[in-house]
Amino acid sequence: MFEWFYNNETLLWWLLLTSFISFIATLIAVPVILARLPEDYFSLPDRHRMPWSDRHPVLRIPLLLVKNLLGLTFVFAGILMLALPGQGILTIIIGLALMDFPGKYHAERWIVSRHSVLHLINWIRRKAAKPALIVNFDDDI
Repeated sequence: MFEWFYNNETLLWWLLLTSFISFIATLIAVPVILARLPEDYFSLPDRHRMPWSDRHPVLRIPLLLVKNLLGLTFVFAGILMLALPGQGILTIIIGLALMDFPGKYHAERWIVSRHSVLHLINWIRRKAAKPALIVNFDDDI
């Protein structure tokens, strides 16, 4: 096993660099995304319309395909990072957030309805001078 590490030293350094860059990017991106969410994002029973949902199918379908493939790539990379250096769980969550699948919005609403998660999100939003998220989970949770 140590021989494999020795023979693939360059690959391991690239994985370490990629892991470090993804960690820094995550530290920057997550607060930005949470601050940019509309304050009523999780209060509606149905998901907000996606910005490209009114585009022509010739443009919309490739965009959705690329977004879902990118999400799938993040999920697989996160699974690999569970054994390799990196933030595996966080990378998997980012991948799942990018992907579209049935029940995703309901799952997101359930996660955000947890007091500790909502408290952390609203703390990040306060630091960005944004209003707290409006929560109304009585209709489906």
